Amino acid sequence: MAEPVYKRIMLKLSGEALEGDGSESIDFATVGRFCDEIVEIRRLGVDVGLVVGGGNIFRGVQGIDTGLDQPTGDYMGMLATVINALALQAVLERKRIATRVLTAIEMRPVAEPYIRRRALRHLEKGRVVIFGAGTGNPFFTTDTAAALRANEIGADILFKATKVDGVYDADPVKNPTAKRYDELSFTTALAQNLRVMDATAISLCRENKLPILVFNLNDPGSMIKAVRGERIGTLVKGD
Repeated sequence: MAEPVYKRIMLKLSGEALEGDGSESIDFATVGRFCDEIVEIRRLGVDVGLVVGGGNIFRGVQGIDTGLDQPTGDYMGMLATVINALALQAVLERKRIATRVLTAIEMRPVAEPYIRRRALRHLEKGRVVIFGAGTGNPFFTTDTAAALRANEIGADILFKATKVDGVYDADPVKNPTAKRYDELSFTTALAQNLRVMDATAISLCRENKLPILVFNLNDPGSMIKAVRGERIGTLVKGD
């Protein structure tokens, strides 16, 4: 069995990924499948940090469309990420993987407040650390939260697990001739607005030389392949 090439990873999951193919906001069969791979990654000795979005429950942009101001909508979206974080924690703990949920907005009855040193200590003890409530600030996405926390905990790489198998030069759904990149520089991603992640997240990773791997979460075993350094998806790295 191939050894992992990373000691510590940050995994970014979209909230929509937790929906599965059904109409439920959280499909626990889908969550269970993702968690099975996280369990395997932990058993390989890799430290795992995890940021999850909240789009399956509420997105800040929905609030704008219905008349809410953006800060209020964004705070509602942050709270949605905590619901997803607790769901992931429950499933992982049922699989006997120790976890901690740390939130950027304090809610002590359900999670610990985010403190960097505490997060590092949990990782050193082999716990999966799930970061909820984004950065705790409106106007910032969970992509930016993932990039920020990844740099704070000293992750070797940021995994962006999506519903597509990498980064394309056009929308592959609308354009069947769209080209997928195997590798991409941060500068190219920003200059061509390729939507790997939002510009703030990409800039944070570029400034701190943190590579991003974009891959299809729905391909069975994709997370494990990524940890072992197999060539999947699109690797975004330094210029």
